[in-house]
Amino acid sequence: MNANNLLQSLLFIVVLLAAAVPVARYLTAVMDGTSRVVRVFGPLERVLYRIAGVDAGSEMSWKQYAIATIAFNALGALFLYGLLRLQGFLPGNPQQFGAMTVDGAFNTAVSFVTNTNWQDYTPEQTVSYLAQMLGFTVQNFLSAATGIVVVIALIRGFARHTAQTIGNFWVDLTRVTMYVLVPMSMIIAGLLMSQGVIQNMKSYEDVPVLQASTYAAPKLDAQGNPVKDDKGNPVTVPTPLTKQTLAMGPVASQEAIKMLGTNGGGFFNANSAHPYENPTPFANFLQIFSILIIPAALCLVFGRMIGDRRQGIAVLAAMTVAFVVAVGFEVSAEQGGNPTLASLHVDQSTSALQPGGNMEGKETRFGIAQTGIFTVATTAASCGAVDTMHDSLTPLGGLVPMLLMQLGEVIFGGVGSGLYGMLVFALLAVFVAGLMIGRTPEYVGKKIESYEMKMVSIVVLLTPLLVLVGTSIAVLADAGKAGIANPGPHGFSEILYAFSSAANNNGSAFAGLTVGTPFYNWMTAIAMWFGRFGTIVPVLAIAGSLAAKKRIAVTSGTLPTHGPLFVVLLLGTVLLVGALTYVPALALGPGVEHLMMWLGA
Repeated sequence: MNANNLLQSLLFIVVLLAAAVPVARYLTAVMDGTSRVVRVFGPLERVLYRIAGVDAGSEMSWKQYAIATIAFNALGALFLYGLLRLQGFLPGNPQQFGAMTVDGAFNTAVSFVTNTNWQDYTPEQTVSYLAQMLGFTVQNFLSAATGIVVVIALIRGFARHTAQTIGNFWVDLTRVTMYVLVPMSMIIAGLLMSQGVIQNMKSYEDVPVLQASTYAAPKLDAQGNPVKDDKGNPVTVPTPLTKQTLAMGPVASQEAIKMLGTNGGGFFNANSAHPYENPTPFANFLQIFSILIIPAALCLVFGRMIGDRRQGIAVLAAMTVAFVVAVGFEVSAEQGGNPTLASLHVDQSTSALQPGGNMEGKETRFGIAQTGIFTVATTAASCGAVDTMHDSLTPLGGLVPMLLMQLGEVIFGGVGSGLYGMLVFALLAVFVAGLMIGRTPEYVGKKIESYEMKMVSIVVLLTPLLVLVGTSIAVLADAGKAGIANPGPHGFSEILYAFSSAANNNGSAFAGLTVGTPFYNWMTAIAMWFGRFGTIVPVLAIAGSLAAKKRIAVTSGTLPTHGPLFVVLLLGTVLLVGALTYVPALALGPGVEHLMMWLGA
């Protein structure tokens, strides 16, 4: 990593950590109900509860909280599915797009409700403005809020003792959406518009090209059917190209919550590589910052709410160390370039005239440093937005984002989901440490017993099961193999990446795999739904169990969970579980491809 890349990476980390402190303070006050904003807008909040029939003063057990969470999101999926199927009959559709297919609409609805935002279609050619705003943008807010309220419920489990409740789902969801996500999104949207991100309701516009050209278009008969010659080959005619159609739409408003809520679904197919979504280096920096700010702040919220800020700092430190290492590895792999090109005497060195390294699939306005940070941030944080095509990364450069997802999306992770995933690993870490010394494990004043470890096992093992079983079925089934565009280890990597992304609710893709088929739509939808809610239920069960326990005093035999030793233990647990689970599959994909690249095969 050269000095420029190092400076950009360090600057980003410093800005992120500095901003996380005030955001954490505000988040804590909002969830405690002590924020001045909550007091000012309290009357409006109470009106909403009255309309919805919610008793804001009544709290829920973990089972009631889980039922409310799943029922609310299931209704959201049903509503979005209907919207996508009926968009051809609804207003807000100036391009007159028709209905999505059954499997496509189902996959997309599950995708946005689970905070995955997996997109196997071209948005600007498929989805109406109404569906983008009323469907996608709304779910971007609500799926993000769901992740945050679940981790707040888990934190309450640690903070409370001999309690039977963990909060009120409806109150938590309302406050997170009204007081956190909406105002922060408005600020970010305004900053993005200042950089040139578009925000309008216009029909698509035709503009003249700077240099006219011709292309071979198929010749059509009077009925509009392609004309063929005597040998059955299609006949083409030279056709002038004098204009280009530019897609319009309310982009900035969706872009803001897309990043802030770690959603990742782009308004355009090129996602954050599109100049209307991400036009400048500052916009790129702002989007990376937006991805990580709430996950970073929630770590500090954890420390504040349990009354021991050192615990939150320790978790944040573990995430930051892993993130920095991943950025260094990613940027170095891409800056190193392709040895096959070097053998052909292609100059890949950095100079005043070129960025050097592997620039395939990358935007020159960002360069390798910002692209590398974005790639790590979006896959570490369960966002899935991309400002480069991951299919064009070097084998080791592609291994980094894939492994970050496979670790469970806990290196910052999605809003809420990252922290509750890391706290599950923290419970596993203290359990392992307890076994080593023959002592009942404890974490932040709570004994960790068999029930909690059963729930931890479900959370830790479920997503690898979904990923590896899904990948196995895809490489065995004809319908799965039909989507592979690149044979060999890279094609396997594309499938492994797809299921890693779906089951861990990331949403990014290698983009070389044809996934817009019924097979992949149904398979990835199953992985997304159970990857999200199959982990949320046991996490809430852990919250309920911990809340009911008594708080125990710290003794000389208690493992300190706020120092460097615990940070190392926590990271070691994450790496061991993730690496040992996926090493054979990674060896068959990126591992083999890397060796082939160096051998020139």
